[in-house]
Amino acid sequence: MVSSRDRTYLYFLLVIDGIAVMGGWIVYNLIRQYSGLFPPIEIPFQTLPMFVIGAYWLIVFWIFGMYRNLFAQSRLDELLLAIKTITIGSLILFFLIFLDDAVTNDPSSPRLKIVVYWLVIVAFVGTGRIALRSIRRRMLVIGVGTRNTILIGTQARAQELADTLKDFPGLGYNLLGYVSTEAVHEGDGDLACLGTLDALESVIADHKVDEIILVLNSSEHEQLLEIIGRAAAYKVTIKIRPDLYDIVSGQARTNQLYGVPLIEVSPQLMKPVEAFVKRSMDILVSSLVLLLGSPLFILIAVAVKATSKGPVFYTQERTGKDEKVFTMYKFRTMTADAEKKSGPQWAVKNDPRVTPLGKFLRKSHLDELPQAINVLQGDMSLVGPRPERPFFVNQFIEEIPLYRRRLNVRPGITGWAQVKHVYDASIEDVKTKLSFDLFYIENMSIRMDLKIIFNTFFRMIAGKGQA
Repeated sequence: MVSSRDRTYLYFLLVIDGIAVMGGWIVYNLIRQYSGLFPPIEIPFQTLPMFVIGAYWLIVFWIFGMYRNLFAQSRLDELLLAIKTITIGSLILFFLIFLDDAVTNDPSSPRLKIVVYWLVIVAFVGTGRIALRSIRRRMLVIGVGTRNTILIGTQARAQELADTLKDFPGLGYNLLGYVSTEAVHEGDGDLACLGTLDALESVIADHKVDEIILVLNSSEHEQLLEIIGRAAAYKVTIKIRPDLYDIVSGQARTNQLYGVPLIEVSPQLMKPVEAFVKRSMDILVSSLVLLLGSPLFILIAVAVKATSKGPVFYTQERTGKDEKVFTMYKFRTMTADAEKKSGPQWAVKNDPRVTPLGKFLRKSHLDELPQAINVLQGDMSLVGPRPERPFFVNQFIEEIPLYRRRLNVRPGITGWAQVKHVYDASIEDVKTKLSFDLFYIENMSIRMDLKIIFNTFFRMIAGKGQA
């Protein structure tokens, strides 16, 4: 979640980057005409190409992650990321230069042009970003734009970290105090105790907390998942001291913050370039399914209508990303009003409510095809945790501390849990499936999505769905 402070900084960053890339374009064209490095050629100034190239670079910067980690990134890391991104973006432009040469009859070397252009853009963008980052760092040092932060742990460990963070004001932490994991919280130090873990939610809400840093003792491992689950509803950033990395091995990603190493829980889950590709795949595949699969849709619709009374499609409210409720579509596989008397309940093996045709549709997963509409609308993805009904989600959040983390991503038509586990038939099944979902969430990648899609396809061919 982007805070208002980070959002303001993002706006400034977009303006600075826009000025830098368009200014670099102007300087580059001046060098081409008047530096003597290239054969003389008359290049009329055109405003439209300048704005087009500016938009191109902003899109490239976004895809390669130059607008994330706005708060924590050091100036050196930011410069290195900018150089890497500009290098890739310039190589793409290298091929477009040949087209420009054909139009302008420019006899100069495209390799020299791309090197000069790369140097100009790196200089402009790098200077702009370092200057803006330096200004922001200075503002953080004097207390402007800091993040409200609390520590959770014993008084001794919280005070120890607080003393360390005071040496790094550029991190921008406004330490409000600590939440004690001890029933008795006495000790020396100037760090205020805001209460115990029992009051965690009220502390977060009352103090408008932006960030939580856990400084738990090794004997307090069991409290870690509880804290993460309870804090998830408030969309705060959570970090952990490095010595606790073994607790959440595989469920956290390291993040170096200047001189203070911390571990961030639930960071941005995919790189922007992968998130862009994933969403593009969703749109492309769902569009093809709806377009090319229309004859199959019609055939299934006729069969559903002919074999049982009731509507062709079954619609149901499901909970999606960030707890947003949406309407999910399926081909109806049960008798009409199957839950009218029983109320919401889990599907079970050989469920008597399922129609004969419904058994086939479920085993082949063809009943899920209409969810391509949900994918195209953006409520779902091809791959992700299966969406659950709000009735059950509210129960799971109460009983399973980490369940809210499952709601950090778009739900999917298929997922890692679907190829590794069966349908939910009990709360224990939900807990087992949650472990698969969390594994997927913490290891999201295009490669893993493709693996899940292929596994799902083979399960469809083999008819291994639950009837």
